[in-house]
Amino acid sequence: MRDRSGGTQVTLKKGVADPALFALLAELPRESVIDVTGTVRKSEKSNRGVELFPDRIDVLTRAGVPLPLGVVDKVSADLDTRLNHRVLDLRKPEVRAIFEVRTALLAGFRDAFLDRGFLEIETPKILRAGAEGGATLFAVDYFGSPAYLAQSPQLYKQMLIGAGFERVFEIAPAFRAEPSDTVRHLTEFGSLDAEIGYIDGVEDVRRILEEVLAAAIDSARRRLAGWANPFAPRLPEVRTPFPRIPFASAERWLGRAGAGIDFGTEDEKAIGEWAVKEHGNPFYYLIDFPTSTKERTFYAQRQDADPSRTWYFDLDYRGTEIVSGGSREHRLDRVISNLKSAGLDPASFEGYLEAFRFGMPPHGGWGLGVDRLVMVLLGLGNVREARLFPRDRYRLDP
Repeated sequence: MRDRSGGTQVTLKKGVADPALFALLAELPRESVIDVTGTVRKSEKSNRGVELFPDRIDVLTRAGVPLPLGVVDKVSADLDTRLNHRVLDLRKPEVRAIFEVRTALLAGFRDAFLDRGFLEIETPKILRAGAEGGATLFAVDYFGSPAYLAQSPQLYKQMLIGAGFERVFEIAPAFRAEPSDTVRHLTEFGSLDAEIGYIDGVEDVRRILEEVLAAAIDSARRRLAGWANPFAPRLPEVRTPFPRIPFASAERWLGRAGAGIDFGTEDEKAIGEWAVKEHGNPFYYLIDFPTSTKERTFYAQRQDADPSRTWYFDLDYRGTEIVSGGSREHRLDRVISNLKSAGLDPASFEGYLEAFRFGMPPHGGWGLGVDRLVMVLLGLGNVREARLFPRDRYRLDP
């Protein structure tokens, strides 16, 4: 018998137990739901150290046969089969354990943010325009008018900094209509976003990100220690500060100095092997991205000394990007100029721009992919395993 606390052995002894109970359990399909009343006794043979000797067994619901997916069987199923029958897949203790880690991490993040004076926010997910524009928006019909699912809470985070909130964070779904079919991409994903006002520079943003991430992982490790979670030992001890690797240095190492092309998946993997070997830390920043890689990110602040570069960064873990962030442009004229350079109409962003017209402090922040963080920390083979009911370009069910 199994519930969320684990499995308990139900033992019937001939000559002692009611023969009707033998007949009931002999023909009852696996995964049926039962209510058992009886006596619990110590047992060295049982995995939990106890056995339950039943006096009564009530069948609450009978499972259908055959099962489309084994729950306790040792035979493994491919990921598509598991996701097609996700409810049965989630009954497996080793799958549930992934979401215990996710729960512990998010609780750790919330505590870390609140300890540092952040407010938790909830921003709209149906928008008139996307934060980044482009073809990666999901269009929806909003009572006869065009609207889009939010790619990120970016614009609203900045507006709230202008409203005087100073430090905000959000944990919510985000949507990107990217036609990617890789082990690292989803069309609906968990996004953890933060924004900080009155920064003295991008290092303020990176320092707080390091603090929050280290605190969250440490908290999750301690919380999971009491849950006998098999993944808990995989959570690393985070060592800060993280190495800072300039984009140009990574370019030179790849043998394409000055190309100004954003790194692809294979590039990131190669850089990860080099960076971890060079610096001895699985976490590292790639910094000083050129504007050619962030051409549509109009809110990215350009460096005054070198306008061809931004104050943007990625935080990677062993060759996989998990965070993107940086200093935002807080000067209205430059925001409008950046919008135009990105091919966007400032008139479509009037609500956003109003926050800049009436006083916007220097600010910055980041967005972290929750599913991808869980995937890389636990060493999962596919980001879909880290989301309860994943959505990709081919999957809308269950």
